[in-house]
Amino acid sequence: MSCNVRLSGIWGVGVGIVLALVASSCAKARAETVPDGPPLQMPQPPQRVLAPIEESAVPAVVVEPEAPTADGAPPSVPARPVAEPRPRPTTPAASAEPPLPAPGARDLRAASPANAVTEPGVREMLARAARDMAGVNYSRLSTEGRSQYEQSRRFSAQAEEALRGRNLIFAATLAEKAATLAAGLLGR
Repeated sequence: MSCNVRLSGIWGVGVGIVLALVASSCAKARAETVPDGPPLQMPQPPQRVLAPIEESAVPAVVVEPEAPTADGAPPSVPARPVAEPRPRPTTPAASAEPPLPAPGARDLRAASPANAVTEPGVREMLARAARDMAGVNYSRLSTEGRSQYEQSRRFSAQAEEALRGRNLIFAATLAEKAATLAAGLLGR
């Protein structure tokens, strides 16, 4: 019996320790600090007084000529009336100068026969790119040159696809890029 009492006493102490640890693990640690002084007083922002903007004409100031001095000489500064400002045109159509386009803006115009893209023109650019590519020795190209060669081939293939899809403008752009890269490989 004494053996059982000792074990139950150890178990009781062990359970008490475990409960104390569990209870303390749930508690949150808080730092207790005392403020150093009263809270700071923020100054009020300055008052802002905004005057209304009026676009009324400035009244003309009439300056009366000064009376001659005691010796009969005229005043030293002649008086001039202040000129009234001219009203500005309010519509853009009223101004004499047309507005200038923004720098870098592109001028859009309808396709004309001079700048129209045709399928034979695109095919001619692709043929020129193929001729230039045939004159390039691929094994002697540098890494950058090989990259340009492959890019030119991809542009040519994409231009052919665009031609099949009847997208002439895109095909012309791709064919021009392919021809430019191929000509660059030949050193033109």
